[in-house]
Amino acid sequence: MFTSSPNIATVKTTSWKVVLPFYLYAAISFLAATVLLFLAADGFTAHYFQPHTLAVTHTMALGWGTMIILGASHQLVPVIIEGKLYSNKLAYMSFVLAALGIPLLVYGFYVFDMGEIAKCGGILVLLSMLSYIINLGKSIAGSQSKNVHAVFVFTASLWLFITALLGLALLFNFTGLIMPDSSLHYLPLHAHLGIVGWFLLLVIGVGTRLIPMFLISKYNNPKLLWQIYFLLNFSLLSFVVFFYFSVPGGYNFVSYAALFLAVFLFLIYCRKAYMQRIRRAVDEQMKLSLLSAAMIAVPLVLLAAIITSLSVTAKASSALVLSYGFLIFFGWLTAIILGMTFKTLPFIVWNKVYHLQSAKGKTPNPKDLFHHGWYKAMTVFYLAGLLIFCAGIIFSQTMILKTGSSLLIATAFIYNMNVIKILWHKASL
Repeated sequence: MFTSSPNIATVKTTSWKVVLPFYLYAAISFLAATVLLFLAADGFTAHYFQPHTLAVTHTMALGWGTMIILGASHQLVPVIIEGKLYSNKLAYMSFVLAALGIPLLVYGFYVFDMGEIAKCGGILVLLSMLSYIINLGKSIAGSQSKNVHAVFVFTASLWLFITALLGLALLFNFTGLIMPDSSLHYLPLHAHLGIVGWFLLLVIGVGTRLIPMFLISKYNNPKLLWQIYFLLNFSLLSFVVFFYFSVPGGYNFVSYAALFLAVFLFLIYCRKAYMQRIRRAVDEQMKLSLLSAAMIAVPLVLLAAIITSLSVTAKASSALVLSYGFLIFFGWLTAIILGMTFKTLPFIVWNKVYHLQSAKGKTPNPKDLFHHGWYKAMTVFYLAGLLIFCAGIIFSQTMILKTGSSLLIATAFIYNMNVIKILWHKASL
């Protein structure tokens, strides 16, 4: 879901000045989220609607996942459409607005004050998404190349805007009751649109471009990708309709069946790309990225359990809901980012530092810009922290939760060290 490889013409990539601030902000947000997770560990033994839990969720969803995707897509979209980014100014604007709005919004959740600070944060985030959509739409419209991957990305950006707009409405609903029901009633809709409409749709659309590219695989199947695209959007639209008209829960199985089928087809696509790869050796970054593709199955199993529980008893276990949310943001999404960051960021910085020297003499390989020992240590801490924290949720034990979150803090710290090492790289004499 990120950027190009060194063999793609650099004239189609965006200036590093646009992209790198997003990466750095996302790295800091990841560290902040793990610290908040440690401080909010007690909240994961209770109901999922807790101020500190909301703060952690939005730090991960906006500061970590969304910011790095926004930055990376400014680099990737020109490659996909074989054109140029419409406006660097709009890209800068989307960064500044989100960078200012996210901490205000997270602070409002953390202290559970949905007043002016939180609302201001929400408005700034929404304006950031609007800037991004305009830039994306103009870039695609001005290109001669149209393909399914670009359609995935643009559609995902529309769902992102809808998710952010609904989220802002829920903020105002906390204090003004501008909607028919309480904000808590609409939270499942807000979360589902963000997870499936923004993250899943974008990851599948871009991942099916990058995974074959990084594996050097000859596999390509646009027809299958269009099937996945229509299944995901049918799932989302039907979910919205069923939710709006308060259709009995049993009918939601139609929406979820389409979702599960789309993910299954995506996994088939990844497997075929892997099987038809030309390069037999797979590096550590791609192993983690491929693992993340498989990891989506775990929260989907939990989602199926939640749906079944709701249909039978009209309520779902808080531990199930918390585990689902945690595995989406700290599991599936984070695993993708941890893997793809070190496939993409080194190339962006390499291009920044060596693009004028590459034709004159020997330069380091992009993969040499980060510390591989740190990366392996980060992966070990990450997988251990993920499993231990999940165990803490299941057994409702604060000490286990603290242990798991401590390991995730170590993960984020090492990640930041490696990101800073790459960003601060200077040309060797």
